[in-house]
Amino acid sequence: MRRRREHGFTLIELIVAFTILMILTSMAVPLARAKVRHEKERELRYALREIRAAIEKYKDAADMGRLGPQKIGTDGYPEDLQMLVDGVKLAGQVDRKIRFLRRIPKDPMTNTTDWGKRSDQDDPQSNSWGGQNLFDVYTKSTERGSDGTPYSEW
Repeated sequence: MRRRREHGFTLIELIVAFTILMILTSMAVPLARAKVRHEKERELRYALREIRAAIEKYKDAADMGRLGPQKIGTDGYPEDLQMLVDGVKLAGQVDRKIRFLRRIPKDPMTNTTDWGKRSDQDDPQSNSWGGQNLFDVYTKSTERGSDGTPYSEW
């Protein structure tokens, strides 16, 4: 009787194939993590740019006298982020409001809309907000960016 030829893989072939697969996977995982990190950094830059532009537009409108009466001590800056979304009444208009943001952008690093805030009266490197006005925003993440600087300093 002739031996039938067995079909399938030998144990050695399986071990070699599994080892090659593990090597390829171990090379792909760091690349995927770096891609995700770069995407989050891009989203963070975009969100910060959007909020800061809205704050600047509010300040310009307040300085030109287009907005209603300003609170003393705000120096023409908004009181908080929600004010940019809710809108502010225009000077001399009864029912017209101007909005500077559609919504508060989500912080991609913390996955919340809770941003760190700075007043123009606070220290530029401060992580606490005096509450007087909203001059700048930053992420509350404690991680460092791919360039080595903390995300909170972006």
